[in-house]
Amino acid sequence: MPPPIVRTISRYLLRQHIAPLGFALAALTSLMLIQQVAKQLSSLLGKGLPTGVIVEVFVLSLPFIVAVTLPMAVLVAVLHVFTRLAGDNEITAMQAGGVSLLRLVTPVLGGAACVALLSFLWNDQLLPRTNHELRTLQMDIQRKKPSLTLKEQVINEVVPGQFFLRAARIDGNTNKLKDVTLYDLGNAERRRIITADSGRMAYAAGGRDLYLTLQDGDIEEVDRTDPAQFNRTFFRTNRMRVAGVGNVFVLTEKDTYKSDREMSTCEMRLAALAARKDAVRAVDEARAVIDNDLRRLAGLAPVPPVAVPYVPDTAPPGLYCRAIRRLAAWLLPAEAQAQTERPKPAPVFITPGAGVGEAQRLRSAHTRSATYEVEIQKKYAIATACLIFALVGAPVALRFQRGGVGLVIGMSVAVFTVYYIGLIGGEELGDRLIVSPFFAMWTPNVVFAIVGLIGLWRIRKPGNSPHGGDWSDLREALVRPWRRLAARRAP
Repeated sequence: MPPPIVRTISRYLLRQHIAPLGFALAALTSLMLIQQVAKQLSSLLGKGLPTGVIVEVFVLSLPFIVAVTLPMAVLVAVLHVFTRLAGDNEITAMQAGGVSLLRLVTPVLGGAACVALLSFLWNDQLLPRTNHELRTLQMDIQRKKPSLTLKEQVINEVVPGQFFLRAARIDGNTNKLKDVTLYDLGNAERRRIITADSGRMAYAAGGRDLYLTLQDGDIEEVDRTDPAQFNRTFFRTNRMRVAGVGNVFVLTEKDTYKSDREMSTCEMRLAALAARKDAVRAVDEARAVIDNDLRRLAGLAPVPPVAVPYVPDTAPPGLYCRAIRRLAAWLLPAEAQAQTERPKPAPVFITPGAGVGEAQRLRSAHTRSATYEVEIQKKYAIATACLIFALVGAPVALRFQRGGVGLVIGMSVAVFTVYYIGLIGGEELGDRLIVSPFFAMWTPNVVFAIVGLIGLWRIRKPGNSPHGGDWSDLREALVRPWRRLAARRAP
């Protein structure tokens, strides 16, 4: 057990990090939320949505923003606190009392590990649910008002398969149109093309019908039963109604589809397991097709397919998933299990070249499995980044304690940029089956962990204790390896 003075210092260091962590998290989250509001608010206001729905969109966006900003806030807090403590000579006083630098960093790393655990639970349990609710809500909003989804200089489908509209200019605020062309294909025996110099859109009280008021145009009509007949009518003002555009905001009651970012770790493990089983079945069926083709060429009867009973695998894999299921069964009411019909095994047809379809199916199964595995590893990697960023920030702040706010901002931006670029690039490589999911998602963490451990090793030496160091020293430390490399290459 550490002596009381060491425990007191540990509590003191952790308390010093609470306020900067909360402030950095609030500031970074607010900054990113303001960016989201500026990007989406104008389009949401133009749809005539209730205020509660608009607020709900941004509230549901908060968990994703917090998942990204929490590791950032840990790095900012560690840099700020250790820079200030070293600048006020508190670190020097602690060292004079016999407390080593590594002993000072240890409680901070322990606190960062606790934040990493909370981050993982946040990303695994809350974030998928809010992502699912946000996607469903955005789809409902997208169906609300087609006028705002119309694109200029493009033929837009207003009523599927029946009514199309093209306009050179579309004003989403006033619903005014310029240089309008309408294609009416609702009648199977008659085709109409309506052109107008300008027009205006309005909606009925119920919101399901679209009213168009067109100015200065003509109507060209062709009767498909008599192609020789052609009618053309000119007009000054033409008012027409387009029924069934669906301008009513209706919330989806239940959406069962979930993407990988809308699933928890346990759900993705089951989905990845199902994809791997599908890949095994594809290999077996391809082998059976080839064997039957060879038997057909040899004049033998084909082997009938073996009926494999369909047993859905709902057992949660792993200790964590079993614990989550037991906790959910204890806290939540039991849900009625819907009975699904077991699909019958598809017959194996003897077709030349039938193995090509199985090869594509095998590739698709491997791709699905890799997508789920990458997302699982990403949840672990982003949560662990809280600990990794603390490991990187502590030695930098202790070595360059005179950097001040410039060091905190510059180092944070540099680490964030490199880390998230590596994370996005790794996700792309993992989804394309170029690298393994673990290597794709954990490479940035491993690189920064090595940098942090090297930094801790250097500051533990007495000669590298924090007695100075500012922004210029940090710049010199970054440039020095390149100078040495250039000196070695010089003749």
